Amino acid sequence: MKNSGFAESFRNAWEGIRHTVNHERNFKIHIVMAIAAVLCCIVFQVETVLFVWVVFAIFTVLVTELINTSIEALTDLFCGNKPHPLAKIAKDAAAAAVLLAAVQAAAVAAVVAVAVVSRWF
Repeated sequence: MKNSGFAESFRNAWEGIRHTVNHERNFKIHIVMAIAAVLCCIVFQVETVLFVWVVFAIFTVLVTELINTSIEALTDLFCGNKPHPLAKIAKDAAAAAVLLAAVQAAAVAAVVAVAVVSRWF
């Protein structure tokens, strides 16, 4: 299924995002947290460099969640309802990637919070 052009590729990418938003609870949580993080950066007038770090952290989490979703879908496609040790490894490793991205995002949030609070003293 090769895309016929750039517009179709773009539509397919948006369809992947839309599907993930509609079917993956954790992705919805990540979107809400991303909006909250951006709003906090705006309200607290976070420095541009720190804001860029926040945006990178947000996109890292969202990208890893999309990759995790695709790995889960492919694993389910090939294995169906039959458990397989390699399928478990694939799903667990993909979930671990999301976890590490979320931990990194939390670390960025902590650094930004310290920078914001330090301005008050």
